Amino acid sequence: MTMTSHLQELRRKHETLSDRVEQAQRSPGVDALTIADMKKQKLKLKEEIARLSQH
Repeated sequence: MTMTSHLQELRRKHETLSDRVEQAQRSPGVDALTIADMKKQKLKLKEEIARLSQH
């Protein structure tokens, strides 16, 4: 996997997770811990994308 394709995959995962967080926040049945966990995963992806983009 090239660096470019890896970054594209990370961005795709980040976008998908972002959509899931938005959907979960609109759903009354989803608990706050689940949303917080998804936000943490999203932040880790964002940090990894930023780190790899600097090189």
